[in-house]
Amino acid sequence: MKFLKKIGKALFGSAKSKKVVKSKRKAAKKKTVKPAKKKITKVSKKKATKKVVAKTKGRPAKKKNQAKKRSGMVKAALEALPAAEVTHYFPHVSAAVLKIKVGEIRIGDELLFKGHTTDFKQKVVSMQIDHQPVMIARKGDDFGVEVKSRVRAGDLVFKK
Repeated sequence: MKFLKKIGKALFGSAKSKKVVKSKRKAAKKKTVKPAKKKITKVSKKKATKKVVAKTKGRPAKKKNQAKKRSGMVKAALEALPAAEVTHYFPHVSAAVLKIKVGEIRIGDELLFKGHTTDFKQKVVSMQIDHQPVMIARKGDDFGVEVKSRVRAGDLVFKK
């Protein structure tokens, strides 16, 4: 302990005498009464545990409500964005090749085709990727879908 005091004096210097420092420590000890400390710590611990319990109980309910709101907002935002884009049209079989930009498209989804001269809705009845039937196409996939009307490359496809 004396060693540490010497190091402290060497680093920071000592303007005050040891007696003044000791008397301040004693005064500080007298001001804080031990039973009062215990009572304060017990009360604060109880309050702290109550707060922690209350926060953990309330958080999941809030997250669920926020998740429901967010999922609705996300759905609305995804409906506003084009889900896919037409890259090619085969007139002899009335089929279009779509490239998915956002989300995924499943069989049974209703698609809205919009373009310069194109504007119609249609349900997805069948989809193919590399001549193999699939149920779901995800972001980045190029897939073929049968369409009821002519579409052009560059037409946007919205998921409704």
